[in-house]
Amino acid sequence: MPKAPPARQSFNILAVVQGGRLQYEAVLLAASLRATNPGFAGQLYLAEPQQGPLWPDDPRVTDPATRGLLQSLGAVFLPFENRVFGQSYPYGNKIEALAALPDAPFLFLDTDTLVCGPLDTLAIDFTRPSASMRREGTWPQPDLYGPTMADIWSSLYTKFGLDFASSLDLSQPDNYWQRYLYFNAGWFLHDSPQAFGQRFLDYATAIRDDPPPELVCQSLDPWLDQVALPLVVHALGGGRPGPGLSGLDGDVTCHWRTLPLLYAREADRVVAVLEQVAAQNPVKKVLKEYQPFKKMLYQGKGAAVRALFDRAALPRREQIIRNTIKREGLWVR
Repeated sequence: MPKAPPARQSFNILAVVQGGRLQYEAVLLAASLRATNPGFAGQLYLAEPQQGPLWPDDPRVTDPATRGLLQSLGAVFLPFENRVFGQSYPYGNKIEALAALPDAPFLFLDTDTLVCGPLDTLAIDFTRPSASMRREGTWPQPDLYGPTMADIWSSLYTKFGLDFASSLDLSQPDNYWQRYLYFNAGWFLHDSPQAFGQRFLDYATAIRDDPPPELVCQSLDPWLDQVALPLVVHALGGGRPGPGLSGLDGDVTCHWRTLPLLYAREADRVVAVLEQVAAQNPVKKVLKEYQPFKKMLYQGKGAAVRALFDRAALPRREQIIRNTIKREGLWVR
């Protein structure tokens, strides 16, 4: 008998959406998911903070055309209340939104993500949480006279009763940032948004309100979510992503962050998916209302940025890429 095909994994995707730039990014996310994964077995949820004491300015997507387009692309809006963070620290939305998600396996994606390939090519063990390794050594920034990077990270593991030694990448030298578990929060996953979200909230608020003395000179804005995230992943039995997740930040998803950076450095496949979905008439009609996207996608600035760089010999530092684009007057956000 022929071997039955493997069962398709069913999981939800969560992103946080607000009025303004994020709503247009969410259109590209939803449209790319629909285009590349027409048989996606889960649900795309767009968590939407609500106006309230911690968010006095209405953060919702109020434009009917954008809202209707997102729903037509299969997205479900998921309202949630900010009880801890809110407008003063919007990165906290990805922490608080998890409580509103149905308690089933989930993949969180920032809205500035394109889905470029089939999600069912990923081999995901949702019981072992992980997160994005597409990051730079942004935190901590140790002082010359101490405490060291090892001291800072160790103090956090000690604060929460976690085993620091087992989190280390011993192939990296002591006090080099890649030795320590550190993620970009552009994607993360687990089998329970309730368990993950509660631990994330507990750790983030404890670090914010009562940091170890070793953090006295360290900035937590905007880094708080990325400081707490590796501790949460480690505490729940996870760690660095294995080869089954290489498609995330690879052939399957692209966390592009800004359109100029996308055109400058991402693979031809990413640009092809972007331009394919952006050319769809309902999508084009909405995205042209946002001037940065109009200039990049429909007025040729994206192609002009791409012509500035050789993808096989990109500058090693992102800041150099940014400065080159700005010098040519092509930077938009």
